[in-house]
Amino acid sequence: MSKICQITGKTAQHGNNVSHAKNRVKRLFNVNLQNKKFFWPEQDCWIDLKVSAKGIRTINKKGINAALIQAAKKGRI
Repeated sequence: MSKICQITGKTAQHGNNVSHAKNRVKRLFNVNLQNKKFFWPEQDCWIDLKVSAKGIRTINKKGINAALIQAAKKGRI
């Protein structure tokens, strides 16, 4: 599976390593992904998600059901 958050849709960004001499080398800024289990009380089951740190905060704020509905509308799950 690719490095993408299933809740927020975040992916890796491209950028440069810049040395003191201003030499630029391409690099990736990867997402802070975590494999995490969440309990979904509406379905009475556990689900495994690959979520970023911001995705975990979103689930804590909105609740797992609202976050999953929003992600499904945007085609992430």
